[in-house]
Amino acid sequence: MAVGRIFLKFISNIEEYLCEALLAFFVVLLFVQILLRQFFQYSLPWGEELATYLFVWFAYLGACVAAKMSAHNRVAFHFKFFPPIVKKVSEAIADLLWVGFNLYFAFLSYDFVFNRMNLFWKSQTIGLPMKYFYMILPIAFTLMSIRILWNNYLSLFKGVEILDPEAEELENLKRAAAAANA
Repeated sequence: MAVGRIFLKFISNIEEYLCEALLAFFVVLLFVQILLRQFFQYSLPWGEELATYLFVWFAYLGACVAAKMSAHNRVAFHFKFFPPIVKKVSEAIADLLWVGFNLYFAFLSYDFVFNRMNLFWKSQTIGLPMKYFYMILPIAFTLMSIRILWNNYLSLFKGVEILDPEAEELENLKRAAAAANA
């Protein structure tokens, strides 16, 4: 049973683990590039290109993490003036529109990567087909859609209030201030 829980935890946080690994790898790669240039007048010919692709993957997976945490930038100030049920329904409709966009973009990018992309397009210095670098598009937009739908399921059907990390931190500060004043 413990192995199953560990596996589920890993799967539920896979975007975060991949982001951490990508960030560490491209920062170390760029640091090595700087050291090689400064001290040995040499650079890895493929270093910057790989770091750029890793950064792009990091950014898209970071967007998935933000969607998972409900921390994506959105205009939600006007929802605060609505009654709670109207606010919840309005946010769900906005999220469904967002999911619609994501799925349409995932479809378009999948079609581009697997059907329209020239098989001979290769990265300049690494020599890998560009398909592998562009695959982040359908992956990320599909993962974002899954995370958004899951958050809406938790919110609408399970009654879980999902706070983005900033709102959660503000609530903690308010509680701490109230406890200090009491």
